[in-house]
Amino acid sequence: MSDSSPLPPVRLTSDAELARDALSTPLLSRAARLARWAGPATRVDAGGGLVEEQLPAAAEALGLTGDDAAACASEAWRVAVDTGLVEIVDEEEGTVAAGEELTLLTGGSPQDVLGVWQDALETVLADASVPDLDDLVDALDEGGRVDFSALDWDPEAEAEFLDGVLANLYVLSVSEDGPGDGPVPLPALAASVIVPDDMGDPTNDVLEQVSDAMMRLDDQFRLLEPIGLVEYRPVDEALLADGEEEPGAGAETRAGADADAGVAADGERGAHAEGGPGAYAEGGPGARVDHADVARYGLVRLTPLGRYGLRARLLEAGFDAPAVGELADKGADALLDGTSAFGPRAAQAETEQWLARREPPAAARELLAAARGADAGAPLRRLRCQQALSLVGAEAEPALREVLDDAELGGLARVWLSERGAADVPPPSEAMIFWLTIDTVAAQLAAEGNSAELRGLVEGLAQQHSGFFSAAWRVDHPATADVLEAMGRIHPDKKVAKEARKAAFKARSQHGG
Repeated sequence: MSDSSPLPPVRLTSDAELARDALSTPLLSRAARLARWAGPATRVDAGGGLVEEQLPAAAEALGLTGDDAAACASEAWRVAVDTGLVEIVDEEEGTVAAGEELTLLTGGSPQDVLGVWQDALETVLADASVPDLDDLVDALDEGGRVDFSALDWDPEAEAEFLDGVLANLYVLSVSEDGPGDGPVPLPALAASVIVPDDMGDPTNDVLEQVSDAMMRLDDQFRLLEPIGLVEYRPVDEALLADGEEEPGAGAETRAGADADAGVAADGERGAHAEGGPGAYAEGGPGARVDHADVARYGLVRLTPLGRYGLRARLLEAGFDAPAVGELADKGADALLDGTSAFGPRAAQAETEQWLARREPPAAARELLAAARGADAGAPLRRLRCQQALSLVGAEAEPALREVLDDAELGGLARVWLSERGAADVPPPSEAMIFWLTIDTVAAQLAAEGNSAELRGLVEGLAQQHSGFFSAAWRVDHPATADVLEAMGRIHPDKKVAKEARKAAFKARSQHGG
């Protein structure tokens, strides 16, 4: 995934809601309870962990029972220490006291709470990249030290693998063509980081890698669920116990790997190209199993808190990870430029928040002023301006009438007024019609490339106007030649395409290109 291309914008809940979610996560709430439970008699070992003989009391304080009670208490204590909820007073004596961060959970701002939670998340992510205890015991040498070469474990590679999986999960979850609030099948998520983009049918070796990745992720997501990052339905234990059907070897995993997973963000594997990673479970290409069967192989959903946490990590890593609402207090130029890479729903949500802070006439004037320009991005700004103005009420009419004679804005102003049934709207000149047409196609090219919608528009223009190309090359618009060249590339009729290319040549010659 490139850190230069913006990721899809995420919709976040309020900081107050996120903070409440953070405080209610099992792991952070346990860590806070242990921080309050700890007293003068509490002792830690050299690594800051609670001494073994005090783990039963800690588990009891948390209301934990069962075989894993002590392990859960130990994990919660480690989080308490790493986040500053507990401070080690004397390392030699192993004494502790409540840390300064503990007061933030009750008396701090939502951002303070989220900061503590983010630190807790980092602790859990670090733990999730470490081999399980049984593997570590098996790798002990004669001196009682871990022989990392025997583990076949590369800490950096493990962390990068998990980071890549979580980045893909984030992109899938926030993309408009992804599952949204729905879960992602674990086989598809594993395939998204294993199966090469240009691979057709995965080889047996690749399928085995996907299977191995699924098992690693199953363990990791089990660890990540208590901190509130994800909601996770684990791989069915019956499948793990069945020696005759290894997870990943059956039809479900093959279906997940066979699914034509598309590019999530600038080279990273992600959503199925035709409906998201769960498309094969709903009858898409490669469909072989029903949803119930896929669910047995694991389902993971990024929570609202998880979206917040992963976005924060992506931002820290240098990625452009916008959030809907960030542009609400900025100027119209920032709105139009910023939403140029947004999907339709996110762009509308961002624009609605921006408009809510302004009076309609003032908002319309600011949008129109920002839409002017002859630079390469201007057509798309005008398209976004037109879309934004569609959300403005009739109170904005005076602002639109003010630009009726403007060469760049007069066309879209007439469209806006006509759509609202306004009276006395002057008809556009032929020159304005052609200019607006070139501007619209240029904007569509910038927004969507050679989309089906654009192909339909191009075919319609050629059919409705027999002399379109003989007039279009004369249009005084910076993008005229590029638009005509694209029309020649897009149009399926060879004769029409040739006319478009000829017109593009004339346009370039006219402007000295």
